[in-house]
Amino acid sequence: MNEDQFEREKLYQATMNMFRSMLKKGLITEEQYTIIDTKMLQKYQPLLGTLFAAQPLT
Repeated sequence: MNEDQFEREKLYQATMNMFRSMLKKGLITEEQYTIIDTKMLQKYQPLLGTLFAAQPLT
């Protein structure tokens, strides 16, 4: 993993951590979370994030 890939991975993980927290607090729905995740995967193109994207949250 090069420096650019690592930076994208960090940004994706940090962003999704915030949205997971919002989901757990009921501030967004699962459907909204899924849409956000899809958009963030497209934006950041993380290497490792794609491995976890399909995993259930609980």
